[in-house]
Amino acid sequence: MPESGPSTPGHIPTERPKAAIPAPAAPADRPGPTAAAGVPATPPGTAAAPGTAPGAARRAGLLVTLVLGGLTALPPLSMDMYLPALPEVTQALHAPAATVQLTLTACLAGMALGQLVVGPMSDRWGRRRPLLAGMLVYIAATAVCALAPSPELLIAFRLLQGLAGAAGIVIARAVVRDLYDGVEMARFFSTLMLISGAAPIVAPLIGGQILRVTDWRGVFHALTVVGALLTLVVWKWLGETLPPARRHGGGVGEALRTMRGLLADRVFSGYMLAGGLAFAALFAYISASPFVVQEIYGASPQTFSLLFGLNSVGLVAVGQINGKLLVGRVSMDKVLGFGLATITLASAALLLMTSGALGEVGLVPVSAGLFVLMSAMGLALPNTNAQALMRTPHAAGSASALLGTSSFLVGAVASPLVGIAGEATAVPMAVVQLVCALGAVACFLGLCRPWRQQRQDPRPRRE
Repeated sequence: MPESGPSTPGHIPTERPKAAIPAPAAPADRPGPTAAAGVPATPPGTAAAPGTAPGAARRAGLLVTLVLGGLTALPPLSMDMYLPALPEVTQALHAPAATVQLTLTACLAGMALGQLVVGPMSDRWGRRRPLLAGMLVYIAATAVCALAPSPELLIAFRLLQGLAGAAGIVIARAVVRDLYDGVEMARFFSTLMLISGAAPIVAPLIGGQILRVTDWRGVFHALTVVGALLTLVVWKWLGETLPPARRHGGGVGEALRTMRGLLADRVFSGYMLAGGLAFAALFAYISASPFVVQEIYGASPQTFSLLFGLNSVGLVAVGQINGKLLVGRVSMDKVLGFGLATITLASAALLLMTSGALGEVGLVPVSAGLFVLMSAMGLALPNTNAQALMRTPHAAGSASALLGTSSFLVGAVASPLVGIAGEATAVPMAVVQLVCALGAVACFLGLCRPWRQQRQDPRPRRE
């Protein structure tokens, strides 16, 4: 029987979750998930150890969920809380709008590239040290942003803020891989989507309220406080989840070899590309929807905000259906395939509507198509992450870095393409979404070959 250690900072007095289906014995070259420091390693499918308080275990599990959710939500908060302040920044720093827009690009680029650095670091030194170091740098960079006297300095420290904030994204995914496996991991990713999906909705509202009582620098002061509080919570309650025996001792060369080995895994690359292309279709929606809904279809800003919120609710709700009802009952590949197929059909319908092939179409049908597309992301994104990470228990940090970086980079490439034909048509948005969706389906079928994996799956089916 595992013994619980003292409740000290960095230890989580909880237990392993009960698996929904019996798990096979882990092969020698595919070690199963290990317990976090202070987390008794109750084997999946077994009862809780005598003397373990179920209420305490549930509270600890909820705390870990909130901490990881906060880490996942911090980057979108950093991006979107700042959006309402852009016009004020332009005036205050006497800079053109295009220059101020670079503060967003710099932060996004930092988040993409930072994951490639932090992921391998966490595989070598464990999760806590790189995470805490990244959070401390994030706090410092955000504080300097609040004091920046010029747009050049603001751009530079927004880049550093993104690089440091990437630690939260990549390590949160790696921690999930350390603590969970199989269907439990997919369920946990769906739970994280509930938190991270709400962040882009509430962030601009929070930023707007902050601007009612202070100037644009107050947004960065608020982010500094949020970063400091989250760092304190991580230090006190999030334990180390990667034991020394499973760490990699190499330097940059070893990290590059690890990533090269991951990319050489055809199935992993298939899930990575499928998830990245689906994320690009989501990015295309985010980039184009304010213009499409308001300028082309004449909706008010309030109507746009309502529709944006409804679509986000659809994504979160379907993500919860995936985690609570489908995972463990239906093959994750089948759910993923259905999600990608739905995204493809919704994109094709949007292209037909926006191109005039179906005649004059108003805002309601287009909004319905966008709602279906966004909601189906709740089936695609959690399952691509879970399926990819299940293949990489030996290098979860590097795998998480590749998943995150590929999604951000493909999304960053897709975003500017939606406005390539000017302001009079929404066809480019639909074309980008359809091309990305078809690419995701092709990668899933051509590289993952789910029908072969199902035949090789040794796990017994649930009755």
